Amino acid sequence: MIRQNKRKWMGSFLLLITALVVSSTPFRDLSSFPHELRVMEGSLEQLRVSVPVMGTLVNSNPDILHVNGTQAREVSVDLSKPMSVEPRRAGEAQLQVKWRNIPLTAVKVNVLPDLRLYPGGQSIGVKLQTAGVLVVGHHLVDDGKSKFSPGEQSGIHVGDMIVKMNDLYINDMSDVKKMINEAGKKNHPVQLLVVRGKEKLNLTLQPAKDKKDNEYRMGLYIRDSAAGVGTLTFYDPQSKAYGALGHVISDVDTGQAIVVGDGQIVQASVTSIEKGQSGNPGEKFARFYNESEVLGNITKNTPFGIFGKMKDEPKRSFYDEPLPVALAEQVEEGPAKILTVVNGQKVEEFDIEIANVIKQHFPATKGMIIKVTDKRLLEKTGGIVQGMSGSPIIQKGKIVGAVTHVFVNDPTSGYGCYIEWMLRDAGVNVRNAPEAEQQSPIGKAA
Repeated sequence: MIRQNKRKWMGSFLLLITALVVSSTPFRDLSSFPHELRVMEGSLEQLRVSVPVMGTLVNSNPDILHVNGTQAREVSVDLSKPMSVEPRRAGEAQLQVKWRNIPLTAVKVNVLPDLRLYPGGQSIGVKLQTAGVLVVGHHLVDDGKSKFSPGEQSGIHVGDMIVKMNDLYINDMSDVKKMINEAGKKNHPVQLLVVRGKEKLNLTLQPAKDKKDNEYRMGLYIRDSAAGVGTLTFYDPQSKAYGALGHVISDVDTGQAIVVGDGQIVQASVTSIEKGQSGNPGEKFARFYNESEVLGNITKNTPFGIFGKMKDEPKRSFYDEPLPVALAEQVEEGPAKILTVVNGQKVEEFDIEIANVIKQHFPATKGMIIKVTDKRLLEKTGGIVQGMSGSPIIQKGKIVGAVTHVFVNDPTSGYGCYIEWMLRDAGVNVRNAPEAEQQSPIGKAA
């Protein structure tokens, strides 16, 4: 009886000691240990548990991961020291941490295929053709009896995209003019397919004859193209995909994102720079260079920039070899570099500071706040200027993101987006994620 009581007492004592140890501060710190970790094939990562005891780490798939330099399934580890995790090939594994056969925590490790890109920095000219014609305003037609806008009377709004007329797709404004004149002469209405946001509307418009020039009019100001300059962010030598700008191209009058029908990127050469000041973000001035040599097409215009395919590797690259990329959660506050052009076509590297990192588990445009610290760039531009958007951000030898916007009241600072979200829109996926969050960026597109 005494022995049984002694055993019960000893068992209760051990349980109490175990409970006290497990509930102590070091063990509570296990809550900060990641439950899931993404790493790139061929990289070297560190994990820290912060428990001042010896333990065992069980590796479910040692063919995929080596821990502390060994391929063993079970490894004795000092849990107070960082553990090295070396991904050997793409796949999934689980690492379980035990203390005296008591499971403490586990992490699922997803090893992603090694991905290397050429960082850009080159200035590019952008030629964009809309998918239809964009309505940017109404105007009055004087038919001799009254002044009115046939388009406005038909229910067409500024920002609408006219994609079809009488069941025929519209490619440019010359098509519109021809069809309106033909319909007006026959006194026939025109059936329109209009896209308004996510809606598709069927509307009817009756052209009116302007008495001044005897031409039939819609009473609408329309646009079928856009052009400008920006900066190339990356080029993927495997898929030939590229990304640039880091932000959406919007129509200057309506503020609406331009829906791409067709487009091209060409070389551009920086001719001068208007230095940024508080309240005036400044601007790169550039000219299209050798327009007959098309660098690539444009197939997408998204919140993270423009995307398409390039025929060849970009010329005048700052790096001779492609660089690895950093996942969103791997970007850190601290020193970094950007690549951009401030004169002619020469890509240069400049110092910046990543001042703030915003942890994102889904695509969003404002991932980090950056500050220009390079005296040469501050002297030349005052910081971030329009036309610099898309300049790649490099940290610790990896491409981490792109410059997107400048702070209007502080041109030395601005926003950057993570390269991971740009890769997703380019079709170079590194993980499955929800649809991009729609945001109105606070600041001016750089």
